[in-house]
Amino acid sequence: MNGTLNKVMLIGHLGDDIKMHYFEGGNCIGRFPLATNEVYINKQTNEKITSTEWHNLVVRNKAAEICEKYLTKGDKIYVEGRIKSRQWQAEDGTTKYTTEIQVTEFTFLNVKKDTESNKHLPTSEPKGNFDSNLDSNDLPY
Repeated sequence: MNGTLNKVMLIGHLGDDIKMHYFEGGNCIGRFPLATNEVYINKQTNEKITSTEWHNLVVRNKAAEICEKYLTKGDKIYVEGRIKSRQWQAEDGTTKYTTEIQVTEFTFLNVKKDTESNKHLPTSEPKGNFDSNLDSNDLPY
């Protein structure tokens, strides 16, 4: 081991449907926001406070296609991945920055498409280790 670790584990709810982007050669990525909540009691007012943190998630290729097929806004998912920061030039010439979670593994915890339409997922819930060998610098954003 090289002495460093970049690993993220999150359980949260999708803030929107998966947005897909397809590239020449058949590769694709899916992007979606994930909300995680922290609930605590304000000791001075005894009020229950919920604080929401938003995470930008990126899934690639087969994993993206599986997520697009089964997930919709509000679904609960467990993800593992790594933090990746990137920058780009906006149309107005300013430099923009973002931090994303590049998903390498996921497990669906509940899926509305399944419960609302009485369709059943495959016998084992979709999950997987989809660590792509594509570096995000190789993809045209």
